[in-house]
Amino acid sequence: MRLLKNPLIFALDVDSEEEAFKRLKPVIDLVGGVKIGPRLAYRYGSPFIAKVAAQTSVFVDNKYFDIPSTMKSAVKASFDAGATLVTVHAMSGLQALKELAQLEMELNRIRPFKILAVTILTSWEKSSLPENFHSWSIENHVKSLSQLVYQSGIRGLVCSGHELDLISQKDFFKVIPGIRLSSDAGKDEAQDQKRVMTPKQAMKAGAQALVVGRPILESSDPRQTVLEILESCSS
Repeated sequence: MRLLKNPLIFALDVDSEEEAFKRLKPVIDLVGGVKIGPRLAYRYGSPFIAKVAAQTSVFVDNKYFDIPSTMKSAVKASFDAGATLVTVHAMSGLQALKELAQLEMELNRIRPFKILAVTILTSWEKSSLPENFHSWSIENHVKSLSQLVYQSGIRGLVCSGHELDLISQKDFFKVIPGIRLSSDAGKDEAQDQKRVMTPKQAMKAGAQALVVGRPILESSDPRQTVLEILESCSS
């Protein structure tokens, strides 16, 4: 079994189960997996995750950040619900990450599963970093956090496509959010994501998987949009 059918993860950023399955229906056979974040995970819980996992790989993106035991329990609960990918914050520290790496190894004896450590959110830029982060650039934070993650034994990473060339470790499974099509990468309404990249750019820079939400959700023909994204990933 593979983690994903292909590199495209559809970010299902909607607020109701009915809307979620309506959006999934035309593209479920095409996408490599589906991202479920807090909007749906906290409202509908494990039964909803299990329903989606019965159809495709599920990426539970709740970005766990707590004491090690709580993070391990949250990751295990996500796995039990059907998740194939789960996010945690790299800033949770080396001890927590080491314990999570051990848990990941144990869960992989059951089925393919990967923990992804989040470096710096793609919605952040230098000016919006917390004050105690200001002495370092975003690039330095990403390099330091990716090294910490690698040291822990975790080999899954989430970062902006713009930082891919900063990550020297070649065996990371790198998942890139903030993906926009070339036609809408500069739209003002998309600017909650500050460090964006097109699918083709991200794949050429070394991404293994892309998280795409808004370009599919806002498309008048989501199936065609998915096909175009997949084509650009392989070109």
